[in-house]
Parts: sequence; structure tokens; C-alpha cells
Amino acid sequence: MAIDKRVATAAAAMEDVGDGATVFITGFGGAGFANVLIRALCECGPRDLTLVVNSATHPASLTHELIAAGLVRKVIASAGRGRDPGLSVFETLLRDGKIEFECVPQGTFAERIRAGGAGIPAFFTPVGFGTDLTRGKETRQLAGRDCVLETAITGDLALVRADLADRYGNLVFKYAQMNFGPAMATAAKLTVAEVREARDEAIPPERVQVPGVFVDRVLAVGA
Repeated sequence: MAIDKRVATAAAAMEDVGDGATVFITGFGGAGFANVLIRALCECGPRDLTLVVNSATHPASLTHELIAAGLVRKVIASAGRGRDPGLSVFETLLRDGKIEFECVPQGTFAERIRAGGAGIPAFFTPVGFGTDLTRGKETRQLAGRDCVLETAITGDLALVRADLADRYGNLVFKYAQMNFGPAMATAAKLTVAEVREARDEAIPPERVQVPGVFVDRVLAVGA
């Protein structure tokens, strides 16, 4: 049977996502938000989710819909403060003790995900040593620098936005759209890609930025 990882609907792309899942969501600045898939996940309604996302409050991302729907138990992110003068839904829930937040320096955030995909359970880094963000973590001096032990992050689901895919799940990104996509795709048990176009013919190997072996489902959404 020929491989074809394309699915026809967003609902089909979200099949088998259960309560308590850890969900990676790509996006940085204004690029790479898998908003069609995020909304489909919200409509699917799994509860007690842990979101791993660069920003918990970015206005271009629909992660706030998941949070507002009460589906999220915890957020792991490098940014939690919104741009608006008032409090976002996430910030209000955090203030009221109704949601957990693990704030991670952005470089450490990216490396923890990459390590998860590479099968590295933990690593030492000097970033954050001596700050509240690393309080209680194991420390060690390496090469004359004080370092803190950080654990890898792995997930149940990754929602990735790319520009182009083929039937085999190979992905190509457009500029900054790539951001956390490759790392998140490797670190999740189930990776679903939302793309502008999903072609029948194979993407030339030299153009592939995430191999299809790391992608389970592809949804073409147009622009």
C-alpha cells in the first residue's frame, strides 16, 4: 500500500488525542502558528493539557482559545506576559492559581525540546544559574562555569505549521516559519503538520527540512 499521510479534515488530524496530553505548538513572532489545527484540537476537547509553546499569550496564535476553554492545566513557555495593558486570559488564570506556568529561557526551551527528540534525557547549561527559574535544580561546575541540570521535554502531540508537504510527510518551511518545527516534530509521539500545499509528488531530498519519518499526518489548508 502506497504511503499517503495526508488527511482530509482537521478533525481527522486530531483523532486519538486524549486527556492529559503534552502538546507542542510551533510559532515565533508572527510566523509558524498552526491555527487551523489548534482550533480543531479545541473543538475536539481533550482536557488537562500541557502546552509547550514559545509564548503563552501571542496575539497571532490561537493557543488562547485552548486556555480560555479550560482545556489547559499547565503551560511551558519562554514568554508569559501579553502585549496588551490588561491581563490576558492566561495571566488572569495564573494570577488566580488556576493554571500552572513553567517559565524557561528561550535557548534552554529550544534545547530541552531538541534533546527530547535526540533521546538525551538531560544536559547541563550555565543559563539561569542562581536565579529563581532554576531554584532546586542540580548544579555542577563544568569547564570553570557554574551550570544547572535541565531535563529534556518530550510530548504526545506536535502541531507544526509548514509551507509545503508531500504525501510522505516531508516538510518544507518558509523563512522564519521553521522556528521550533524540526525540534518539536522529532520530540513528539504524534506529529501533525498544517501546510499551505500537500503535493502528490515527492519533494526533492535536498529541499526537505523535516523528513517524513517524523511526521504522521498532513493537512493542507491553503494560504
